[in-house]
Amino acid sequence: MNVAKFEESMYKLIVDTSTKLPKDVRRAVKAAKEKENAGTRAAMSLATITNNIKMADDNVSPICQDTGMPTFKIKTPVGVNQLELKEAIKNAIVLATKEGKLRPNSVDSLTGENSGNNLGGGTPIIKFDQWEKDYIEVRLILKGGGCENKNIQYSLPCELEGLGRAGRDLDGIRKCLLHSVYQAQGQGCSAGFIGVGIGGDRTAGYDLAKEQLFRSVDDVNPNEDLRKLEEYIMEKANQLGIGTMGFGGEATLLGCKIGVMNRIPASFYVSVAYNCWAFRRLGVHIDAATGEINDWMYQEGEDTDFSQTEAGQQAATASTDEVITLQAPISEEQIRSLKVGDVVQINGMLYTGRDAIHKYLMDHDAPVDLNGQIVYHCGPVMLKDKEGNWHVKAAGPTTSIREEPYQGDIMKKFGIRAVIGKGGMGPKTLAALQEHGGVYLNAIGGAAQYYADCIKSVEGVDLMNFGIPEAMWHLKVEGFTAVVTMDSHGNSLHADVDKSSLEKLAQFNERVF
Repeated sequence: MNVAKFEESMYKLIVDTSTKLPKDVRRAVKAAKEKENAGTRAAMSLATITNNIKMADDNVSPICQDTGMPTFKIKTPVGVNQLELKEAIKNAIVLATKEGKLRPNSVDSLTGENSGNNLGGGTPIIKFDQWEKDYIEVRLILKGGGCENKNIQYSLPCELEGLGRAGRDLDGIRKCLLHSVYQAQGQGCSAGFIGVGIGGDRTAGYDLAKEQLFRSVDDVNPNEDLRKLEEYIMEKANQLGIGTMGFGGEATLLGCKIGVMNRIPASFYVSVAYNCWAFRRLGVHIDAATGEINDWMYQEGEDTDFSQTEAGQQAATASTDEVITLQAPISEEQIRSLKVGDVVQINGMLYTGRDAIHKYLMDHDAPVDLNGQIVYHCGPVMLKDKEGNWHVKAAGPTTSIREEPYQGDIMKKFGIRAVIGKGGMGPKTLAALQEHGGVYLNAIGGAAQYYADCIKSVEGVDLMNFGIPEAMWHLKVEGFTAVVTMDSHGNSLHADVDKSSLEKLAQFNERVF
């Protein structure tokens, strides 16, 4: 084989997977947008999402800043040197990271050190199988941490909130799958997809669930019972009212794929792999002799044009009369005038802060004056030019609930007035917002190009020892749009949607299968 050509093919696969959604996913997003009620926050979110997809196409930049854990599934003819393929893939990963197509995501679990090139123990994941065909098949999925954290595994029988007992049968599986969508809420960047693995042991069950995400959104399950279950889950999950970003709405689930394997008598696992709307999954067929791409997978059927129309732009940004402008530093009086549902546009400075920054700030002084300022839960994709200046390549929000143990204390300690993230936060933060005078602003998860376009300059960076995603970046923004979902009066849209969706979930507790 021409290994150098194979490496080029892998680089192309990585870049396209990170920057271009496959046709089947685009059709699913378009269908969700068309059934959402006009004028709602969910409709605004979907307009932003489709705009972001088009921008990623045009810019050849990551759809979402969290390019996840690269996972390759490879089938090779007998006799192909898999060690050479693995080395070529690693070289392609390094190049894609260097050029800003992947975010450096490989972190030492003991030291917290970021390798900077997406290589390390267990990174990337590469799994080989042999087959009788004479060409190589390589499939790649980039599954971000926000949706990975909403994976869930059930051991039957079990008791489920709102649904009661789930037994060791098809109806028990049904309850688990409805519950898996409910528990994700907006934290996994809904509307999303689920891959389901029934049976196996704990490890094999999750692997089977993730394997289902490699199926086309449009395919039909050959197992009649599972086909009916997939259709049922698609119908009922979209009646929970969770909606895009957890804002409430009609589109909660875009796809459901279920696989089954045998188990041992003592164990009955139902494993669910949740994937966000930014479903980055592609595949190629490679000539085993030349290393060149012969064919692309997941490109069948109608293409979807997400060119932004004037009406779509208005839906994405809301009308001028409805938007409240925030310019930091923000006063407590202005913050307390905001309420859940308000749409805001931010001009001025944002300071990024994720897990490492929040832990650091609990015990140290801030590197900048944060009084009256806004902290953005974001780990951007950054590139430095030849003059040493940093540029933002992708900068959407990360899931905020991870900062729940720290957020309220840090806001009060440093006088922070607003935090931006996705998926909402819990009661400790809500209480602090009320006591201190603060708000939580929900940005649109996965819209990394949309928000990168709002960032006009990088004014500085601190704590680079934590790595690019975890450093504190000083970002000057214009027209950065978000929605108030937790205010200083004790109101939380996330708590309200959780409560209402749980009530709807309970309607499905009676046996169906």
